[in-house]
Order: sequence, then structure tokens, then C-alpha cells
Amino acid sequence: MADVQRAPEIRGKTHRWTWTDGPTQGKIHEHVFHQDGTVEWRDADAPQKADSAPKEPKERPEYAAIKVAEHVYVVSYLAASGFTLTVVLNFQDHKLVGFASGAKDWHPVQGTFEVVE
Repeated sequence: MADVQRAPEIRGKTHRWTWTDGPTQGKIHEHVFHQDGTVEWRDADAPQKADSAPKEPKERPEYAAIKVAEHVYVVSYLAASGFTLTVVLNFQDHKLVGFASGAKDWHPVQGTFEVVE
């Protein structure tokens, strides 16, 4: 993808997102926003397998991360499942809001986040 913005506040960082509303309410997901513009995520509560190596870049979807206002960023990616996740991250209060959508589904989502690495 040419000319996709990836804000330095997101790129190269790992975030832990805790969902408070939406289809994943009560779950915690870690998102790794790689320097190469790809993202991978995992259920933070699921035990990691000893043999689970990080995915190769070609196996990870690309993401966009754009500064909207002071301390506010929008992040979006299309997962291999066909779902698009688009969230707005507010770095002042560490809240996130957004939408998860697929070909036949659309869900508002809310939660909190922290930068863990």
C-alpha cells in the first residue's frame, strides 16, 4: 500500500486493548504494530504456545494510523477473517471507540488501551 500513514506514536509499539463494549466485551487483545506497517494481535488471556513464532510479515495485514488531533489517533486494518477494525485512540484518557465490520456485520466497540512496549 503506497502512502499509508503510520503515526510514530503507534508504529513499532505494542498495545493492550481491553474491550468494554461490543462483541469482544470483556476480552483483552494485544496488538503489535510492526515498523514494516503490518499488525498482528492475540488474545492476551490465552496461554501462548511455546512453538508459536511471530507471523511472517506477508501473513500479517497492513494497518493505517493517522493523527486526528492532539493526543487522538485513528487506527484501521482489514483482518484475514474479512473483518475491518477501525478505532480511535485517545492518549489523554486511554479510551478507544470504533467499529468492527464485515460483509454482513457491523458492531460499535469501546474500551481502554495501554501501550505496553
